[in-house]
Amino acid sequence: MNWVCYLLRCADNTLYCGITNDMEKRLAAHNAGMAAKYTRSRGPVELVFVESCADRSAASKREMSIKKLTRAEKLALIQVISG
Repeated sequence: MNWVCYLLRCADNTLYCGITNDMEKRLAAHNAGMAAKYTRSRGPVELVFVESCADRSAASKREMSIKKLTRAEKLALIQVISG
């Protein structure tokens, strides 16, 4: 399985961080209101950052490190990746 850590921009301009091993399916679930409780009332969502991880454990650790960042730091991370 190929695990990733990702950031979504919600319709209300908030950011959501999560992990998955099927990004396409997870994004569809978020937009259908069938994924995280946080994104259910904030859709539609847009994928703004994806980072590959070695395994689920590494993805979870990366998710926790991203969640500890300030909003400004998360936005800077998105800018670095999207150039």
